[in-house]
Amino acid sequence: MTLPAAPAALNPRDARATPRVLSFIPPMTQLNTPYPSTAYLTGFLRQQGVDAAQEDLALALVLRLLSRAGLQSVREVVDALPASSAAARSAAVRSFAEQADAYLATIDRTIAFLQGRDATLAHRIAGRGFLPEGPRFAALDHYVHDDEADGGDPLAWAFGALGLQDRARHIATLYLNDLADVLRDAIDPRFEFVRYAESLAMSQPSFDPLTRALAAPHNLVDATLCELALDAIQRHQPGLVLLSVPFPGAVYAAFRIAQAIKAKHPGIRIALGGGFVNTELRELAEPRVFDFVDFVSLDAGERPLLALLEHVAGRRSRERLVRTFVRDDAGAVKLMQWQEPDVPFSDVGTPTWDGLPLDKYLSLLDMLNPMNRLWSDGRWNKLTVAHGCYWKKCSFCDVSLDYISRYEAASAEVLVDRIEAIVRETGQTGFHFVDEAAPPKVLRALAEELLKRGVQISWWGNVRFEKTFTPELAELLAQSGCIAISGGLEVASDRLLQLMKKGVSVAQVARVTKAFADAGIMVHAYLMYGFPTQTVQDTVDALEYVRQLFEAGCIHSGFFHRFACTVHSPVGLNPAEYGIELVPLPEGSFARNDVGFTDPTGVDHDRLGVALKKAVYNFMHGNLLDQDVRAWFDVRVSRPTVPRQFVARALSDLTRG
Repeated sequence: MTLPAAPAALNPRDARATPRVLSFIPPMTQLNTPYPSTAYLTGFLRQQGVDAAQEDLALALVLRLLSRAGLQSVREVVDALPASSAAARSAAVRSFAEQADAYLATIDRTIAFLQGRDATLAHRIAGRGFLPEGPRFAALDHYVHDDEADGGDPLAWAFGALGLQDRARHIATLYLNDLADVLRDAIDPRFEFVRYAESLAMSQPSFDPLTRALAAPHNLVDATLCELALDAIQRHQPGLVLLSVPFPGAVYAAFRIAQAIKAKHPGIRIALGGGFVNTELRELAEPRVFDFVDFVSLDAGERPLLALLEHVAGRRSRERLVRTFVRDDAGAVKLMQWQEPDVPFSDVGTPTWDGLPLDKYLSLLDMLNPMNRLWSDGRWNKLTVAHGCYWKKCSFCDVSLDYISRYEAASAEVLVDRIEAIVRETGQTGFHFVDEAAPPKVLRALAEELLKRGVQISWWGNVRFEKTFTPELAELLAQSGCIAISGGLEVASDRLLQLMKKGVSVAQVARVTKAFADAGIMVHAYLMYGFPTQTVQDTVDALEYVRQLFEAGCIHSGFFHRFACTVHSPVGLNPAEYGIELVPLPEGSFARNDVGFTDPTGVDHDRLGVALKKAVYNFMHGNLLDQDVRAWFDVRVSRPTVPRQFVARALSDLTRG
């Protein structure tokens, strides 16, 4: 029996009895800007009258380790390593040991430079005489450049004579990457700036690897993280802690945080949620998870969180929790699915970054791909213009899950109100719209409202390259502040695009991307290889299409990703329709998402992928665009079946139309 829905907000009387909430961003997510989940939840809770705070422990951990005091602790660990150990023989560790004094002398100023607090240091960093250099700097020797034109400078092709700040940020990022290698080789073999201990959680059917890792003694990274978490608990005194885990690379640290809190403050309730939970823990049956956390919530967090707050305050029974896993009195895991409507997207409120140290994020320049650079360079206010995907048909996507399947949009007036509030709070006008695919109708209305109010921002986001994005709309978006657009071309093959249910063709993508490019908007194409039934000929033809798109100036950036089949996608749910057989998943009670499959084509996609990535990397830099694409492959392949002027003719048809 379903009772009437609870009200969307807590009433003031309830709010007085509601516990204080502290949301954590666990390591590792991003270092240049806060991951937005806690900002959304904190803003929503405060709108309900709840005392809510947030902390970014991903940033805090890196800043603590990458400081003079932190590196001194690292040095002590390195000095204590047995000379015969593999860690001591690591190239990164040996380089650090030899140059430790130089690292300690430069780390604090380099971090300040990357935080934008010491811009003039760029001159010394760019000169290559200030920072110690380890193995990561060998990559500079492999950049493609013209020695005669640039005097042998391996970075001139990328940054030019005037790119001093960019050049210095790239060098400083290599310096930090060397230090990350030292942390990984000498202290924690799982350490990464983004994918920290990812293998312990990603599609991991058994909780055993995480259990063993969490039972091990603390290393320096663990001890530092736990100290930071307990310091935050001491400052905020929460009754409920939320661990927002977007990626597998944040799971291990989230459980370490929970473990430390439970050991020191067993009365604090802890809830786990986020993108990883929503995709990989939908069939959770592992009771040991609840030795660390009390609740695991699925999908959009607002409604489950309101129910959870009432439960923790003693005003709602456990049976009336919404989309929340618990461990019952008998020790079994149960999913409580009390039916209440989700909070409408237009009512979730404005995210807030209050409490996050916006001046301490690091503007890194790791990959020289121009779109990847937007991800890591500069601090962007992350905002969603709609919930879910308006298309929700792509066969490789998790269209059966809430974050894709439930589409809701807010009005342009509401969105611009949120944008103006965020600019007032942060003082920054850069926005990354993080939608799976921002709807063209909503983007048009948003652009018109921004222009109507005279709101000046810079923004970028992801779209479908559909015909609705006309040259006129692209120009309007550019006028409203759009600087870059990414979208899925996926496998550039009309046969496979139809099988994927993308709803676009290669010719259409050419016309849409050219409209964006002509409006001065940078265009990035998400590309895919290894899709079911993709042949070697499909792959060669796809690369020829991509070559022509770069040659015609339709796209400026691209990256080939290997197709992965997930259990929630149409391919995973109906493999026979795509001509494949799934590999049975191993028995387990923990994570479940990626699933292997056998493809009757028998193509070695990994080998072909090396050629695809190398070709696109060069295309981005204008290299060898007139070369036969077969030259990129280290195996004999057939000539492309694509007419050499296919894209040019598609664009000519647009001009004539």
